[in-house]
Amino acid sequence: MHEIKKEDIRFFSGSSHPKLAREIADYLSIPLSNTHISRFSNDNLFIQLGASVRGRVVFIVQSLTPPVSDHIIELLMMIDIAYHAGAREIHAIIPYYSYARSDKKDAPRISITARLIADLLVTAGTTHIMTMTLHSSQVHGFFSVPTDPLTARNLFVRYYKNQHLEPKDTIVVSPDVGRAKSAARFAAMLDLPVAASQKERLSDNEVLVTETIERQVSGYKQAIIYDDEIATGVTVLELSKLLVRFGIEKIKIVCTHGVFTSNSLQIMNDYPTIDEILTTNTVPIPNEKRISKLRVISVAPIFGEAILRNYTRRSIGDLFSFGQENNE
Repeated sequence: MHEIKKEDIRFFSGSSHPKLAREIADYLSIPLSNTHISRFSNDNLFIQLGASVRGRVVFIVQSLTPPVSDHIIELLMMIDIAYHAGAREIHAIIPYYSYARSDKKDAPRISITARLIADLLVTAGTTHIMTMTLHSSQVHGFFSVPTDPLTARNLFVRYYKNQHLEPKDTIVVSPDVGRAKSAARFAAMLDLPVAASQKERLSDNEVLVTETIERQVSGYKQAIIYDDEIATGVTVLELSKLLVRFGIEKIKIVCTHGVFTSNSLQIMNDYPTIDEILTTNTVPIPNEKRISKLRVISVAPIFGEAILRNYTRRSIGDLFSFGQENNE
């Protein structure tokens, strides 16, 4: 039987998402070691790992959530501590890699920050990185150490299979061409048709969604908008309004990373045609922001299974059918 040797590993969490770190540790039946984090009077961070890491396999869980810069520095410091304390392996578990949106040089004198952060993680001492649903697939190539970008798609499929959606009534809609392939895989696993919208981002809070999707959604009553990340919610709201104009009566929204800045969740909750907002816990959502239409699925089993297989030197190539297998 493949199992983790508890004395051989150390499992830590930064301050960005200790609840998810605890869930992953519980899945693996291993302790979550303490991390002591404080600040000096000059605002410098002080971090101390609460257990010996010498000669051990170290896992550090940290989502790049606001305040992103603080959480990046925390993660780099924790990796550096483990490296210089003689850890045998250092695995950075980053459920939400927010800088994956900064994947290209599309204006003068800007940084391709996704690559910069990848370089910093390796420089600090990371030997392996695990994340989920990168905004741009090319970001995977920025890492010079083994990197596993996992997917929550099977969790969403298992959720909706229990609802027995009808292909003649329901269509999956990608908010832009860049997410079309992922949406098509999701739709195929549910035996549903798929359509792709086109958008132009004018600013962080303004998008233009074209009307070319009208023919694709004609005749359907329900749409599932499938996206990787929702922050301001502007894109899905504009797309929802367009879908309603074209005859859609009910809309479900699905995204892996529910960033939900400002009051975006409440705005979506108040839109009458939006029936449900389904996301994961790669980003912590405080109780005061949770609204009646929100459903949150934990990704702890996916990360836990991937960690177990990685530690026991087994392939995670079939991990993407993990949720489906559990549904049988």
